[in-house]
Amino acid sequence: MHDSPPPAQSEPLSHGLKQRHLTMLGLGGVIGAGLFVGSGAGIAVAGPAIVLSYLIAGALAMLVMRMLGEMSSAMPASGSFSVHAERALGRWAGFSAGWLYWFLLVVVLAVEATAAAQIAHGWVPGVEPWAWVLVFMVVFTAANLTAVKNFGEFEFWFAALKVTAIVVFLVLGLLAIFGVLPDTDPVGLTNLTGQDGFLPNGWDGVVSGVLTVVFAFGGLEVVTIAAAETDDPARAVGRAVRSAVVRILFFYVGSMLVIVTVLPWTAQQAGLSPYVKVLDAVGVPSAGQIMNIVVFVALLSALNANLYGSSRMIFSLAERGEAPRALLKVSGGGGDGGVPRRAVLASVAFGFVSVLLNLKWPDSVFLYMLNSVGAVLLFVWGLIAASQLRLRGRIEREAPEALTLKMWCFPYLTWLTLAGLLGVLVLMLTDDAARPQVLWSAGATGLVLLVAVGREFRGRRDVAP
Repeated sequence: MHDSPPPAQSEPLSHGLKQRHLTMLGLGGVIGAGLFVGSGAGIAVAGPAIVLSYLIAGALAMLVMRMLGEMSSAMPASGSFSVHAERALGRWAGFSAGWLYWFLLVVVLAVEATAAAQIAHGWVPGVEPWAWVLVFMVVFTAANLTAVKNFGEFEFWFAALKVTAIVVFLVLGLLAIFGVLPDTDPVGLTNLTGQDGFLPNGWDGVVSGVLTVVFAFGGLEVVTIAAAETDDPARAVGRAVRSAVVRILFFYVGSMLVIVTVLPWTAQQAGLSPYVKVLDAVGVPSAGQIMNIVVFVALLSALNANLYGSSRMIFSLAERGEAPRALLKVSGGGGDGGVPRRAVLASVAFGFVSVLLNLKWPDSVFLYMLNSVGAVLLFVWGLIAASQLRLRGRIEREAPEALTLKMWCFPYLTWLTLAGLLGVLVLMLTDDAARPQVLWSAGATGLVLLVAVGREFRGRRDVAP
C-alpha cells in the first residue's frame, strides 16, 4: 500500500503566511521557557560541559530538520511529517505520527498556559490563575480562527522579542567577559576551567545534560507545517530550515557558553533562570522582572504556535480520512478565508481539558498525561528519519528536480541520527527521573499503533475481493 506518492491534493487552506513569518517562526518557535529557565537544570548536572550537551542535542535536531526540510520542500503538505510517513511507510505510520504529535501539542499547551497564568498572577494578584488561562485561550483561539496572517503576525513579533532578548544577552555577556562594562574586570576562562574543570561530572554529566536539553529543540517541526500556507511552499520551507537550524544552534550554544564563562557553574540552580543570574552579575537592574517578561512572551508564543500546529495536523489527518471528516470545514471568502475553524476548536477544546486537569490534578492525572508525551518527540523524530530513508530514493527516481534541499551524506547521517535517537531513549531508560516518561510514552505510542494497525487491517479487508 502506498508504493508511490499519492497525487498532490489542492488543499483549501489559505496562503497568507509570508517568508518573514516563516523565518521568524523557525527562529522563535523553539526558543522558549525550556531555554530561559530549564537550562539551569542542565548546567547543574553537566557544568561548563553543558555547551557540549547543547551541541550534541542541537546537532541531532538539526539533522532531523534537514531531513524534514528535504521532504517538505519536495512534497509540501499541511500535515508535514505525518503525510511523509504515510507516503513512505503506510497509513499506520501517518496515522501514528499525526495523532501522537497532536496529542503532544495539546498537552504541552496546558503547561504553557498554566505557567504563563502563574506569571501574570504574580503581576496582578487580584486575578486568579484560572481567569488568566481563560483570557489566553480565548485570545489565541480568536487569533487562530481568523486569517492565518494574524497567527503569523503574532509569532513574528513574539519571536522578534525573544531573538532580540538573546542578542542583547549575548552582547552584554561578551562585554562582561572582556571587562568592557563599568565596574567589571575581564573574566577570561577561569570559570570554564575552575570548579573541577570543564567536565566536573565527566562524560556522564554531558550525557545527563543531553537528556535534559534535547526536548528544548522540539517545536521546529511547526515550520514545515506552516510552509503549506505560503505562496511558494517548496522555496519557503527550504529557506526557513536553512536559516533556522544554524541560528538556533548559535543562540542556544552561544548563550550557554556566555553563561558558564561569566559565572561559575556552581552558582546555577535547577528551576532558576541562569539568564537572571548573569544579568544580575553584570549589573542589569530588575533583571528578574525583565526575564519574567521574556519568559511570559515565550510561553504565549509557544501556546500560539502549538494551537496552530495541532489544528493543522488534525485537519491534515481529516483530509486523509484518519480523523472525523467534519473537521475539514474551512472558512470561506474574504480576508479570513481558508481557516480550518473546526480543527482549531477541536484542538483548543482538548487543550482546555488539559488545562483544567493541570489546574485540578497537577500531580496525578495531568502528570500521567505529561509523562505519556514525554518521549513522543523522539518517536516522531524517528519516524521522520525512517520516512526520509524510504522517500529519498523514490523522489530521485520520480521527481529529481524537486530535491532542492538535500540531506547531507545520505544515507549515512540518516542512519547515524536514528542510532542517536535510539541511544537517547536507552539512556532515558537507565535514568530514574526520565524512565517513567519513556515507559508512559511507549504505552501511549503502543496504543496509537494498535489502533493504526487495526484500521489499516480493516481497510484492506474491506477492499479485498
